Amino acid sequence: MNLNSLKMFKEFVYADLFRHSGSTGLRIFLKSYFKIPGFRYMFWFRAVNYCVNVNAVLALIARARLRHYTFKYGIMIPYTTQIDKGFYIGHFSCIVISSEVVIGKNVNISQGVTIGKSFRGERQGAAVIGDEVYIAPGAKIVGKIIIGRNVAIGANAVVIKDVPENSVAGGIPAKIISMNGAEGYINNKV
Repeated sequence: MNLNSLKMFKEFVYADLFRHSGSTGLRIFLKSYFKIPGFRYMFWFRAVNYCVNVNAVLALIARARLRHYTFKYGIMIPYTTQIDKGFYIGHFSCIVISSEVVIGKNVNISQGVTIGKSFRGERQGAAVIGDEVYIAPGAKIVGKIIIGRNVAIGANAVVIKDVPENSVAGGIPAKIISMNGAEGYINNKV
């Protein structure tokens, strides 16, 4: 997302904060920033997206902080990745997302998740992930895949085909195992 105003930057940061803590405010922000690694990472991700449009020096500082947390937490999400409001990183470590992926609103992601780009075949490209999607630990989404709205991807699933709205996918390769969606997994929606 291109955060080109301070108002928009605050809106995205507070949406991420609400997803992590269920409320907003300065006290909650400070508590979450120092206690929740996923929120801290996303704060710097949003800061880079804002600063690249505002000030080159601030952008360099923000990119250095984001890079620091990339190594510290094992989360590799390039700042050019399009991530909408309310992104929730449940547990940090071993999260890799391609810069070409597009992620919708209120998405939960867990540790060990890879959302990568395919360089050949009919699925050449990167995924588009809809709103209110839960991606469980260890899941892999590879190639130009469309994940519909209100979808749950099971633990260690390998998704290589589109997943329709309101479904649950699991297995290797992932198959639709129910039509219950992500209900109950996505809390504190924005």
